[in-house]
Amino acid sequence: MPTEKTAHTAAQAGRAINAGLAYGDTLVWMSDKRLGQALDDAVTIGVKWIRVDLSWQDIQYDGRDSYRWDRFDRIVRAATKRHLQVLPTISYTPPWARTSGCDDLRCSPKNTKEFTKFASEAAHRYAPMGVHAWEIWNEPNILFWRPAPNPAAYTKLLKASSTAIREIDPSAVIIMGGLASNKTRGTSKIAEYEFLDSVLKLGAADYVDAVAFHPYTYPYLPSDETDFRTGWEKIHSGKESLQKVLERNGAQRLHIWITETGAPTGGPGKAANGGVDLAQHGITHVTEKRQATIAVDTMTTAAADPLIDAVFWYSHRDLSTNKEERTNFFGLRRADGTAKPAFGALRSAIQSIQAPSQKPEPAKSD
Repeated sequence: MPTEKTAHTAAQAGRAINAGLAYGDTLVWMSDKRLGQALDDAVTIGVKWIRVDLSWQDIQYDGRDSYRWDRFDRIVRAATKRHLQVLPTISYTPPWARTSGCDDLRCSPKNTKEFTKFASEAAHRYAPMGVHAWEIWNEPNILFWRPAPNPAAYTKLLKASSTAIREIDPSAVIIMGGLASNKTRGTSKIAEYEFLDSVLKLGAADYVDAVAFHPYTYPYLPSDETDFRTGWEKIHSGKESLQKVLERNGAQRLHIWITETGAPTGGPGKAANGGVDLAQHGITHVTEKRQATIAVDTMTTAAADPLIDAVFWYSHRDLSTNKEERTNFFGLRRADGTAKPAFGALRSAIQSIQAPSQKPEPAKSD
């Protein structure tokens, strides 16, 4: 059973941390008014960063010679107007560029050079507009890289993309695609530390400035100590951890950006509100009160950990009211736009950690 320990405040930790809000692939489809409202919320909450999918499929759906940059231009301009820094996640393959026989936007590219060209074009367009940080793919260690996660193929794409972006913007911050926290299961999932170990052995450390991780812990808190290890605990504890993998591969300079974490407040099963009900069978989500508690604990726990440089809360607003899918309920706002308790709780927590507004300076190798 877990024990809840009191997380250190940022003041106790003696450091600030970059705080962000992760929107996924929602902003490009909003009206200008809705886009402005969504980003105004980021300002109100106090984050300095937004993480947004720069979906290859959204931009080049119609073919290799067709670009719909206008879809993402609006986001960058609206964010810049509000002094928000943008972390694009470059991922998701248009139909014409997918691996043969794969019919999903999460399919790996059949030609790394095509993806690299897209990354280069994106840097050429957006670096002059103030975008200087890039996350390469999303959760490549699970079936967000189809038909099956492949460390060698991902590393090849990561190296090529990093090189192409830095040819345009030598000071660009390159983030390895956010790793999902899970156990290795057949060919569909590779444990985060196993995947990281593989790509580092293939030389990825020389091409990135940080490792992204998605340690969803709900219904538990990031600061909980358990006998089974939550995703957050896998950063440091256990026989294998992300920290140990970094050290073993001589990549201690790489810190962690938590580019997604959060908790859903709806789903097909039971809701947990903390305490003894955490271990009950059938828990699929948490109460709104518990989500607020998790939001506060996320920020204070991250700020107390010197290995973590940034943390992005997912997400801004519920996608729908359909309780068959808990993925619809990660928002700080309900689908009707009303704020959940986590909205104000996250704002207060971020104020306490005093997130810096400047571009972070990841440690560079000597």
